[in-house]
Formats: sequence, structure tokens, C-alpha cells
Amino acid sequence: MLQRYLTEERRNLLSRLDGLSERDVRWPGTPTGTNLLGLVKHVASIELGYLGDVFDRPSGIPLPWLDDDAEPDADLWATAEESRDDVLALHHAAAAHADATIDALDLDAPGVVPWWAPERRQVTLQQVLVHVVAETAHHAGHADVLRELLDGRAGDDRGNLTARSPAEWAAHRRRLEAVAEAVAPS
Repeated sequence: MLQRYLTEERRNLLSRLDGLSERDVRWPGTPTGTNLLGLVKHVASIELGYLGDVFDRPSGIPLPWLDDDAEPDADLWATAEESRDDVLALHHAAAAHADATIDALDLDAPGVVPWWAPERRQVTLQQVLVHVVAETAHHAGHADVLRELLDGRAGDDRGNLTARSPAEWAAHRRRLEAVAEAVAPS
């Protein structure tokens, strides 16, 4: 079940890139620079660490953006030399490696997360899977918001948002703004 949720959240994350230009997938949508391609790169790095290294199953895939001398937050954006295809290939390779770890180990298989506090480092595959599913869903949510800011596409394609025209969404937003102002005028 955990693997099924992870697979679904991976799909949700990657679907946010569909139909966007190379510029748009890299565009920083927040003051801190959060961008779609960077989220995909980050999630791939998470999977390789937690569902590879933690269980002594290194992938052999180099992640220079995580080296001690790497630029801070280098895992959260793609350089000009890293194409969308490169980042997507990394994500697919990370997912395949993570799935192989999940398939090879029992849920109670022990692992060690060396970057966690000493009292929390000893983990099981089940604990790590819950963590990785939550992280992936967290970042897929970020991707949903970034995509909506880029071109208005909202939701995760499962029909969880009410279908409205652009005019209806604008009216809905104005109503919410009016409520916010009524509760706490600026």
C-alpha cells in the first residue's frame, strides 16, 4: 500500500511539468526560488538517499549537488547544463532503485539515517517509506501551487477541484479577498 501511494505521488509530481516549456519548469515561483524541475530533482535525491543509502543499497548515481562543497540548495534547481530530460531520467532511475529496495526488503528491515539525530537514526523500511511518501506528497503539493501560478492549471487531475470558468474562479477569489478584508482590514 505504501509503495502504491508513493507511485501515485510520483505521478502527481511529474504531471505538473506536462505541457510546460523549458523556461516554465525552471521558473522560480516563490521568493525562495521554488521551481518545478528543482522539486523533481530534490525528490529524486530524497529517494536515492532514503531508499538506497539508508539501507546500504547505494545506487551509484552521482549526486554532486549533495557534496559537502556543493552550493547550498543545489538540489532544488537545475543548472543550465542539466536538461529536463536529465532530471526526469534521474527521477525515473531513483524511483526504479527505490522500488527495487522496497521489493527486496521486508517492512521491518533495519536501516540507519546518518543525517538524523542519533536517537532517531535507527529506522525500519516501513518508517522510511512513510517518511518518503509524506515528503513526496508535500513536494507534489508545492508543485500543484507552482503550476497554478504559472498557467492556472489547478488540481491533480483526479477532479478534486470544482470545475469553474476563469470568470467564476475570479469571482470566487474576490469573495475570499472580501472575507479576509472583513475579518482583518488592511
